[in-house]
Amino acid sequence: MKPNLNIDIAGLHLQNPVTTASGTFGYGLEFQDFVKLDELGGIIVKGTTLKPREGNDYPRMAETAMGMLNCVGLQNKGVDYFCEHIYPQIKDIKTNWIVNVSGSSPEDYAECAARIDQLEHIPAIELNISCPNVKDGGMAFGVSCAGAESVVKAVRKRYHKTLIVKLSPNVTDIAEIARAVEASGADAVSLINTLMGMAVDIEKRKRVLSIGTGGLSGPCVKPVALRMVYQVAHAVKIPVIGLGGIMTAEDAIEFMMCGASAIEIGTANFIDPAVTIKVRDGIARWLEDHGCQSVQEIIGAIE
Repeated sequence: MKPNLNIDIAGLHLQNPVTTASGTFGYGLEFQDFVKLDELGGIIVKGTTLKPREGNDYPRMAETAMGMLNCVGLQNKGVDYFCEHIYPQIKDIKTNWIVNVSGSSPEDYAECAARIDQLEHIPAIELNISCPNVKDGGMAFGVSCAGAESVVKAVRKRYHKTLIVKLSPNVTDIAEIARAVEASGADAVSLINTLMGMAVDIEKRKRVLSIGTGGLSGPCVKPVALRMVYQVAHAVKIPVIGLGGIMTAEDAIEFMMCGASAIEIGTANFIDPAVTIKVRDGIARWLEDHGCQSVQEIIGAIE
């Protein structure tokens, strides 16, 4: 008998623990030639804001050793475009569609979330609290308990489905932030978002990215992500979704053993567009080889 891969994330039923990280899988439709979308546990679509955003100037991506930097800047056509043009194309594909929501104020987040709340076939949102707070000198909401709480509380008042909060790793104590968003109404947390990094062109004697710094992702961040997932899983009672450098089924299993109930695959999608299904199948094989009847058996399995 094949192992049971079903997972429940605060009432959100996933047929397997494999989901996609926002910004690395487009709206899902772009990957239809490579994977059967309805075989994934969930698809987290690209960052969506209340108003359209052009993003940052080029260059806004740079390769690094075992990873990549990006400062795309949440380029998107806004939530109304998503509701009117993208949602009709995806709503009948049987998987968990999750919208990553970003904003520059708690009010922006809440209004964007409220519009998505009206969409019947979108059962959850993921709040990106790594965005700069325009009312607080550009400091990211997610680097302080007060900032994180302000966003979650505002959204919770206007959003009634599963609320996942994506945590920034660029903090002193991520467990403290996790407890703050849990207390403010988050149903689950996902982590980690990208680490802040920089690349330098020594011939031009300048920084490579247009705005100087960007988010670091890929295999190089995995040890940091594992440590933070482990810490947060022991700090909160709500489910944890793990991400950061997952390239293989073995990577995913490490995150689950650290306490993640599900995982997101990001940068690996750029290398192998079919990696999500390969990771799902690899998890199933590992469980079978090790006599596990359910994926639940490995969640938080390490001491």
